[in-house]
Amino acid sequence: MEKRVDIVGGGLAGSEAALTLAALGHAVRLHEMRPHVATGVHHTSDLAELVCSNSLKSTKGDSAAGMLKRELAELGSHLYRTALECSVPAGGALAVDRRAFSAAVTQAVEAHPLVEVVRGEVRDVPTLADGSSAIVLATGPLSSDVLAESIEALCGSESLAFYDAAAPIVMADSIDLGKVFRQSRYEDDAEAGDYLNAPFDKDEYERFVDALLDARRVVAKEFEAADLFQACQPIEEIARKGRDAPRFGPMKPVGLTDPRTGRRPWAALQLRAEDREGQSFNLVGFQTNLAFPEQERVFRMIPGLERAEFARFGVMHRNTFVDAPRCLDATGRLVTDAAATLPCPAFVAGQLSGTEGYCEAIRSGLNAAVSVHCMLEGIDVPPLPEETAFGALLRHAADPATKDYQPMHVNFGIMKPLDEHVRNKRERYRRYAERGAEALAAYRKALAEAGVHGA
Repeated sequence: MEKRVDIVGGGLAGSEAALTLAALGHAVRLHEMRPHVATGVHHTSDLAELVCSNSLKSTKGDSAAGMLKRELAELGSHLYRTALECSVPAGGALAVDRRAFSAAVTQAVEAHPLVEVVRGEVRDVPTLADGSSAIVLATGPLSSDVLAESIEALCGSESLAFYDAAAPIVMADSIDLGKVFRQSRYEDDAEAGDYLNAPFDKDEYERFVDALLDARRVVAKEFEAADLFQACQPIEEIARKGRDAPRFGPMKPVGLTDPRTGRRPWAALQLRAEDREGQSFNLVGFQTNLAFPEQERVFRMIPGLERAEFARFGVMHRNTFVDAPRCLDATGRLVTDAAATLPCPAFVAGQLSGTEGYCEAIRSGLNAAVSVHCMLEGIDVPPLPEETAFGALLRHAADPATKDYQPMHVNFGIMKPLDEHVRNKRERYRRYAERGAEALAAYRKALAEAGVHGA
């Protein structure tokens, strides 16, 4: 039988896995349910569409996010290269023109001679596995109900779910530039600033928080803390933790100086360009579950946004993921009793595995592709060092000792401690990065010695 890999889900992980496997010489069928089945948050039928933010986080080499980007670059990630080509100014972060990015990924996938894009809903994993050499499940947080039930049956236990939130986007020409100022944190040169900042004085902030707390939400129930992933907490939920919580979180004014007063504002909202031309801006950290009319009313209380035109309102959606410590091995393969009955091996990648974040999803897709390739070619999979950013994330996700598993992004808190304690945080992070770079070099060498070329 001709070897063919079926990938379910055309998001970041699925698209990266498809392009990587094709580059390694494998025939791929990439299944994407859109546009036949909508998700409620996607706006196009393009592959790798970003729905929560256009930021891929920090590029600083001594940050966990920067370490992950180094891995993507050195391992030849197709989507990371595309992200760089579609980047927009974002200070020390990598942000992309999301439409240009998804369009470019779609074009690359559809143009590859070894990749067939199948539009339609996959409803049952065992049926798809019959006739396939391997399956990669990368349906992400918005897996359809019927497919989620099939995946749940394979996991041998209930899948877990939480709610994720996306921030609003406003049109640039509706922002009052006389009330906002351009500056990146800790940068004095306004011309070099990649962010617009809406400054609040104390009275403005107090009125805003009052309105935020009183506003009507789409989901009426009181969410428990465990239901909401900490990095995507809706702004109104942050305010419920304490009136000052927003200004010590997404509205923190540190590193900013209002040129009108020469002082740091009481609080500040940062706005980041959504596209290369700066025609629209994202309200950074303002993921929300407020009803659309309430978003207009409350967010127009932000200085400079009194006449804001919303290109997209914030939304909240379900996020489905498997209990990775009890379902997956270190390669991302499903290892439950039910999965063992499938006609072919099944792997899980991206947010469905509980790896949270854009770059994490891309790296997960690349990792799954390498695992599948090694399995099909009879090659021992070179172990990914836990000193690398993604290796640390995999260790956390595949560790049976991890209880009450929740989605996680790369961070220094889950990395293997250094051999010696370093009190200075900046120095400690630098050493994490240096150690990770050495481990990455060893991993690349192991891949080459195993005959894994072209990933």
